[in-house]
Amino acid sequence: MKAIVYTKYGPPDILELKEIEKPSPKNDEVLIKIYAASVNPLDWHFMRGSPFFLRLLSGFFKPRITRLGRDVAGKVESVGRNSTLFKRGDEVFGSCAGAYAEYVCASELELVLKPENVTFEQAASLNVAALTALQSLRDKGQIKTGQKVLINGASGGVGTFAVQIAKVFNTEVTGVCSTNNIEMVKSIGADHVIDYTKEDITKTGEHYDIFLDCYANRSLFACKRVLKPGGIYIPVGGPSNSLISILFGSITAMVLSWFVSQKFVTFLSKINKEDLTFMGELLASKKVKAIIGKRYSLSDTPEAIRYIEKGHAEGKIVILIEH
Repeated sequence: MKAIVYTKYGPPDILELKEIEKPSPKNDEVLIKIYAASVNPLDWHFMRGSPFFLRLLSGFFKPRITRLGRDVAGKVESVGRNSTLFKRGDEVFGSCAGAYAEYVCASELELVLKPENVTFEQAASLNVAALTALQSLRDKGQIKTGQKVLINGASGGVGTFAVQIAKVFNTEVTGVCSTNNIEMVKSIGADHVIDYTKEDITKTGEHYDIFLDCYANRSLFACKRVLKPGGIYIPVGGPSNSLISILFGSITAMVLSWFVSQKFVTFLSKINKEDLTFMGELLASKKVKAIIGKRYSLSDTPEAIRYIEKGHAEGKIVILIEH
């Protein structure tokens, strides 16, 4: 089978499309024939081995795991001996390791059935981005009807889902994006849109119950200015590759929360079947739609990652696999 492989850290040029052995599922796994995968910023961080602390997981000098990609959608080709949740021919989506390939083995605990009226590319976009948006707003933000929600980076993968999920909870949503994406962000439900190229969101005079920050490119003290008393700031992304910057930001947020009425929290999403199923149902019912910004073939995966690495991707970037 064909798969994207890398054996050293570096830029997208190190990624190679190679013919490798087709895997066989372990006892609790299923083998998936992949039809779509999607790209996440985490992919290029692992590709470059940056920030350096990621190498604790991937290998100090060269990657131990030589495959990229986490978001997958496809058909079950075969099942392991102890796998009872799926059968051959089931259409599934969820999480795996090495999604940029024609086939992949995945734990049945990280997969759910794909709704019939949801396409493979739509389903493949959900795993990381949609679950990050859902869990950050619902679990960390404790989102409630009638609240005012600010989403910085509303046109990106997480941001487009966050805008729509916040509207599902009947809140008043303000999205922040560039001039080119204003109409798109309005079209997915944002009540107000701020063009960051023309206006500083921390100086508008507006105050919000939840500030979901997909870029974290302002100081915490500046972000505090837009929060109501008791408001919550949730960073889910950031421009810095520095371990020191990441750790310092987390520590500063924790300490700042001790002295002000607002809350500054840290967040990492977790894959679970219940939330994957919930997001699949929202797509199937048309309450949420997947915004697909660009589509690439498997052989063009390096270009897809090069594009998302620039930090201005609109919606989700999808890899389509032809058989």
